[in-house]
Amino acid sequence: MSDLRGLRAWWSARRRFEFCLTVAMVIAFTGFCGALIMLPNSALPKPHTAQATADVVGQGPATDPRLAEVRRSIEPFGPILARQVATGDGQQSLVVGHPAQRTEIDVLEHELAAATAAVTDVWGKDWAQATTVVVASSPSEFAGLVHAGSMSAEVAAASVADPFAPGTQPTGQRIVFSPDAGRRLDPAGLRTMLRHELTHIATRAETRDGAPLWMLEGFADYIAHRGQGQRFADIAPTLTAQARRHDLPGDLPADPDFTGRNAAGTYEQAWSVCAYIADKYDQPRLVELYRQIAAARQSPDTEDQILQNVLGTTRADFVADWRNWLSTQAV
Repeated sequence: MSDLRGLRAWWSARRRFEFCLTVAMVIAFTGFCGALIMLPNSALPKPHTAQATADVVGQGPATDPRLAEVRRSIEPFGPILARQVATGDGQQSLVVGHPAQRTEIDVLEHELAAATAAVTDVWGKDWAQATTVVVASSPSEFAGLVHAGSMSAEVAAASVADPFAPGTQPTGQRIVFSPDAGRRLDPAGLRTMLRHELTHIATRAETRDGAPLWMLEGFADYIAHRGQGQRFADIAPTLTAQARRHDLPGDLPADPDFTGRNAAGTYEQAWSVCAYIADKYDQPRLVELYRQIAAARQSPDTEDQILQNVLGTTRADFVADWRNWLSTQAV
């Protein structure tokens, strides 16, 4: 019986101890919370804020207004890398992307100054000689940057500009590379694509929508490949094979042929037209022909008149001579 009374006394003492301990912990915790409430905001730890711009190269790309223009579109897709590059007449260009595209960003940063010089060498200095180059991280980001509801998976890069009035300089121009451009193109391919799209940027003020693509795309490819030491067959393998089979184009490339499964061969033909003009005539007349052909929509009759004005030949003779030239290149 005495053992039972001792056990009850022990259990009662333990319960009183646990109750007192619980009360003491509640009081202490309440006091701690009250103290936090009374602390000034400056004494409290701040939540971590993700860096919006990192890996900064050059003079203040974080404050570059062009970065602000694209940030709204690309910031939802992750952290941003921004690099400034000196291009042209003391100008600054901008290369922007995300950490996952660092390899492509490195290549484009390295190539941008030389690409700008290559375009200026042919077109002249009458353009901004500065642009924004963006590498997208997803198809939806790419489509948003080029203001398109959707983009073909075959498109590796595109150049865009804000709407502008004829006779004025375009604004908001940029080159956008697709998320898989680095997978599909090696560094040499990225260099060529950069020069191609940069040509569209340089010539945009003198190019009207609806102008013949054989001139617009052929000229951009001519500058893109110029001076890179490539053989005709390297640049135009499909056209070379056709010429060796004596299967030459019957006319200048038509606009619809620049899309679809034969588009690559059509781009080769357009490049070859401009390469032929520079080879037979000269580069300044190629540039002048671009300025006149690209200035408006054309028909075979208006093209004929421009070819006579600039090159002194009819359209029919021009096409025939181009075909003969192709035969000599494909040997």
